[in-house]
Amino acid sequence: MTVRFHDLTRQQREIEPAVLEALTRVAQSESFILGPEVEAFEEEWKEFCGTRGAVSVANGTDALTLALVATGAVRQNAEGARDEVITSSLTAGYTALAIMNAGGVPVFADIDPVTYTLDVNSFEAAITSRTRAVVPVHIYGQMANMEAICRVAAHHNLIVIEDAAQAHGANLGVSGRNDSRGNLRIGSRSAAAAFSFYPTKNLGACGDGGAIISNDKALIERIKILRQGGHHPALQGRLVGCNSRLDEMQAALLRIKLPYLTEWNRQRQQLSRMYDQGLRQSRLRLPMNHNGEGHVYHLYVVQHPERDQLRSYLTARGIETLVHYPYLLHQQPLFRRRSGQLSLPIAEHIGKKIFSLPLYPQLTFEEVQQVVDAILDYETQIELASTVNL
Repeated sequence: MTVRFHDLTRQQREIEPAVLEALTRVAQSESFILGPEVEAFEEEWKEFCGTRGAVSVANGTDALTLALVATGAVRQNAEGARDEVITSSLTAGYTALAIMNAGGVPVFADIDPVTYTLDVNSFEAAITSRTRAVVPVHIYGQMANMEAICRVAAHHNLIVIEDAAQAHGANLGVSGRNDSRGNLRIGSRSAAAAFSFYPTKNLGACGDGGAIISNDKALIERIKILRQGGHHPALQGRLVGCNSRLDEMQAALLRIKLPYLTEWNRQRQQLSRMYDQGLRQSRLRLPMNHNGEGHVYHLYVVQHPERDQLRSYLTARGIETLVHYPYLLHQQPLFRRRSGQLSLPIAEHIGKKIFSLPLYPQLTFEEVQQVVDAILDYETQIELASTVNL
């Protein structure tokens, strides 16, 4: 039996009647751009995230770019030098591309060896007189250490923009903070947070989509202007914007899926615990969850000293795996020209070992057990081979 890394058709079957009704409703409305579905989704997403405002855009990259532009996180001086924005090297290239699209220079810091999120000490060491902002990435569904990051950022007068593309519904358990359970929520301490609704995200559209949340209503209104060419409704304005609008079809679909998100995240957490239990005696280094129910497991990322050999073995057993991400940003040619011969030892060490096991809400317990059994079989074969060689 093949275990696919993703199978979006299962999710589609779960909600298909409601999806078809919503898409039919939009098609018959003849309102396809910035209509009532977009407006309603922005309100619902704002309420779900617990912030004062939300604005939707065409994709997650634009969300981060427009958040950086609207906050003034990137400037250019008379000599043409641009502001620097610090972020993690272990993330999708779109994080750094968004910084460049906004006119900034991405600067890469190392990662925490346990959570894989931005290391606070490395971040602080990377700050220079040209640093203007920091973009912590909530990688794999777990929030970065926002209290420490925001404390350092405030000390150096830096703007904080969260890359929450993989963290829909995540929070950070901190006593006495934002919600009724005492958790620090995405967007509560930063200037803004950016989300992607790429189809495989915890909340995904049937195509691209993105959103920005913030407690600064003026910032939200500025981004609404920027996403539509920089124009006010009367098409008069001085902001240079872009064309980045979430369409009505995608908004309607996201509205159907949003009420399922909390339960789907719980299912991800349950499957991750099954992996934890089944693989606890293996040589894999399993994900470390420091956020309790706040870790939403967009991906279940493990380490193994023989990653490539193990992945090949799993492929032969019909099990799909992926590497997120095979190339660290500071080592990629596009970004190396700006970062020089930078060494980030923790990211470089971990980057050679990590890979992702199948994990999505509709994955069955039987499929998880199949993955566990295959990994344990591999470990047994390696152990037997070592004994024979002795």
